[in-house]
Amino acid sequence: MRVGALFSGGKDSTLALIKASKMHEVKCLISIVSENQESYMFHVPNVSLTRYQAEAMEIPIIQKFSRGEKEKELVDLKNAVEEAKRIFGIEGMVIGAIRSNYQYMRMKKVCDELNLTLISPLWKMDEIEELKEVIREGIKAIIVSVSAYPLTKEFLGKEIDEKLIEKFIEFKEKFGLNPSGEGGEYETFVVDAPIFKKRILVEEFEIVGDERLEMKRVKLIDKMPQSKT
Repeated sequence: MRVGALFSGGKDSTLALIKASKMHEVKCLISIVSENQESYMFHVPNVSLTRYQAEAMEIPIIQKFSRGEKEKELVDLKNAVEEAKRIFGIEGMVIGAIRSNYQYMRMKKVCDELNLTLISPLWKMDEIEELKEVIREGIKAIIVSVSAYPLTKEFLGKEIDEKLIEKFIEFKEKFGLNPSGEGGEYETFVVDAPIFKKRILVEEFEIVGDERLEMKRVKLIDKMPQSKT
């Protein structure tokens, strides 16, 4: 099936894209850049940089801007998906929702209205298992925002790895933190993955307040060749 993928640049949408690409033909990415830092629907931190990720993957991207008003942003999303259907002939849409009914049902509404199949490879997946699969798939995702106790600015810039997963498990048990970050507890940005033909180098960034890492300048660079064993 020819599909488009709703792509925020974070670990979840990247993992969903990788899983979907094993069964479907990914024709394009769709990225919504929201002006609303508190958007319920869309990942916000550094999402404008998804064009670099798309270039790294050599997949076309439809990038649209939205004011992020609660229900109007759904219209913005539908317009973008409709454009993808017209230009690329997509038959389905891939999303990275895990347990968010809010995101899932709104995306399903858009797909139903446009006669598209909704593909949600991560739906109802265990959050810890999802993090482990991010690592198994070779996705290099760094934390770019934190907004829930006990996460602090010291976590900004850290890569999702086994050690960090153990910390998230501890925080879940002690404080009830959602380890996947799907509720906005933290957000990530993917700088490399096996699906990338090049990787992203962050040349300049700024820590904004105590909760956000804003990338000021990035570039694509060649990957190091894999050593033969």
